[in-house]
Amino acid sequence: QVQLVESGGGLVQPGGSLRLSCAASGSIFSINRINRMGWYRQAPGKQRELVATITSDDSTNYADSVKGRFTISRDNAKNTVSLQMNSLKTEDTAVYYCNARGGIGVLVSNYWGQGTQVTVSS
Repeated sequence: QVQLVESGGGLVQPGGSLRLSCAASGSIFSINRINRMGWYRQAPGKQRELVATITSDDSTNYADSVKGRFTISRDNAKNTVSLQMNSLKTEDTAVYYCNARGGIGVLVSNYWGQGTQVTVSS
């Protein structure tokens, strides 16, 4: 099993910045199986959507709505993934969830953090 703990959420004004962090912990076997980590978000009344992902070979993927504003990164030594959010908009308001995916095929596992609230408001 893998446990994910997010931090860094809060209230910011439009145009401001915020940095989210996610720390992964668990068995060495499970941690070593992780091949992709990322961030998803869910606003009230909406479905959870992908924000950004980063693979074990540092390939990144971003939602069109955040390209150029958000940057995802990882620190393998610390088993963490971060999301730097700049030029925040009110539309970015949501609960942000850290995600980790491990394994391949039928042995794929998905792990989720409990979420951290990001509110962008003036």
